[in-house]
Amino acid sequence: MDLLRAHCLPQRLAGHCGGASPFPFPEMAQDSVGLSSDYQFWMQKVSTWDQASTVETQQDTCLHLPRFQEFLRQMYEALKEMDSNTVIERFPTIGQLLAKTCRNPFILAYDESQKILIWCLCCLINKEPQNSGDSKLNSWTRGLLCHVLSAFRFDIREVGLFTQGLGYAPADYYPGLLKNMVLSLVSELRENHLNGFNTQRRMTPERVRALSRVCVPLITLPDFEPLVEALLTCHGCEPQEVLWPEFFDAVSEAFLLKKISLPTSAVVCLWLRHLPSLEKAMLHLFEKLISSERNFLRIERFVRDSSLPEAACHPAIFRIVDETFRYALLETDGAPEILATIQVFTRCFLEALEKENKQLKFALRTYFPYASPSLVTALLQHPKDIPQGLWHQSLQHISEMLREIVEDQTHGSYGGPSDCWFAFIHFGGWADVAAEQLLRSEADPPEAVLWLLAFSYSPRDGSQQRAQTMEEVKAVLGRLLKLLRSPGFSARDVQAAAGQSREEAPRPLECGPLIRRLLLNFLLWAPGAHAIAQEVITLMAPTREITHEITGFLDQTLYRWDHLCTTAPASRKLASELLTELRGQV
Repeated sequence: MDLLRAHCLPQRLAGHCGGASPFPFPEMAQDSVGLSSDYQFWMQKVSTWDQASTVETQQDTCLHLPRFQEFLRQMYEALKEMDSNTVIERFPTIGQLLAKTCRNPFILAYDESQKILIWCLCCLINKEPQNSGDSKLNSWTRGLLCHVLSAFRFDIREVGLFTQGLGYAPADYYPGLLKNMVLSLVSELRENHLNGFNTQRRMTPERVRALSRVCVPLITLPDFEPLVEALLTCHGCEPQEVLWPEFFDAVSEAFLLKKISLPTSAVVCLWLRHLPSLEKAMLHLFEKLISSERNFLRIERFVRDSSLPEAACHPAIFRIVDETFRYALLETDGAPEILATIQVFTRCFLEALEKENKQLKFALRTYFPYASPSLVTALLQHPKDIPQGLWHQSLQHISEMLREIVEDQTHGSYGGPSDCWFAFIHFGGWADVAAEQLLRSEADPPEAVLWLLAFSYSPRDGSQQRAQTMEEVKAVLGRLLKLLRSPGFSARDVQAAAGQSREEAPRPLECGPLIRRLLLNFLLWAPGAHAIAQEVITLMAPTREITHEITGFLDQTLYRWDHLCTTAPASRKLASELLTELRGQV
């Protein structure tokens, strides 16, 4: 085991012997009393691990590896502020602690523990020894450093227990044969997977489980990635999971922190065999979204970086991810950030699905069982794949299908209004196209398109309330189109046309964002409005929340235009300038 660690060290160890750590560690959260208490606890633990080499000891060691590494980090933060004499005075038995740690192959193999241990040892070296005691300490410390860096290959006894757990003789564990040993185990696992019920040629479940347990501290070592992948993708015939639970936890954490890379097939197996890992991946994505400003390009980078779109090509994973999004949408009352993430995820998922399935392995209903197949098929048609002159036909068709399900209650085995709306927002680009089309055409607004917009912004409304929204939107559109035909107009004229002057009665909560969306499209597409756009937005956004909403709209519009390959230089330039200005204010 020590041998393996030494072999992989050049890839893992940044040169560092003393001074500040090249990696930013948080300041110690413990006071001196707390560190001393932890020191006594770990001194006892390491002594126990050093005295007994049993399966139970190995298991206990693996369970405590993350905490012990954190202790080493805290210890290093304390040691680097002291000279060697102060270190010995403060921690008289630190030599025993570090020596026993150096002899433990599991600790040395785990993540960055070996590197941190070397930093601790460097803190013991006195650069200017004053007496023979200092010189002896330096010599002893350098001996430990040499042991950590190179002596493993000569001391096979230390790795004997580990190699026995893998089923190989110690002689097979020389560094030069490391890759061959891993490939041998990988081949054996794959053969085990192919043989299925042929029990005479299969690796026993006990051995597979033991192998997964031994691999826990080795997961982040590059040479072991093929073995980790093979363990994840190896399916036995046992009714219960054979891999060690801590193996899944360790792989999941390493994958989320980008300490290992796994192919999509292995990620799918990890998430299907261990659902908590998939839940952690979703939470990790949400945490990244919450900690950054709303930006579609950043959201897309986070989503692609998560591997969720590719893994979601498996219907079971897609359904779990989709239901998590639905829950998040309900919990946040339709937060724009969640809506944006669902739309970006759907776009990335469809791209991955197209790459993987030139001929779909699964029917679309498998992914959207709560929606009508004909509706999903219509929504899947991306606007850029349809001639712009035919967009109104697609909008009409989508609106009619939704309206039939929502208002005529003919959904049968499919979901009701909420399920239809949830399916529709996955493909939110169609609602944006509808808003633009209403303002770029001088014809009377089609009722179907008005209904589609009203439904997309207020899905909970009844028929009567939705009809009122449609009438108000139609009236605003009429006034805005009248301004387009006028020789000139001011910011106040635009505000009055949108019905947002102070004399107007307060607008219903759900109708406000829809009217603002129409008004912003007017500013971007009407040449006469470009010069007054900044003034109009100042009038539109009296609160920080509305400013944030408008910023999100402009960002989403630029993102959508990029994907539609929209050529509108003046509108694009204006949207970019307004977005830059507003981001400076938020």
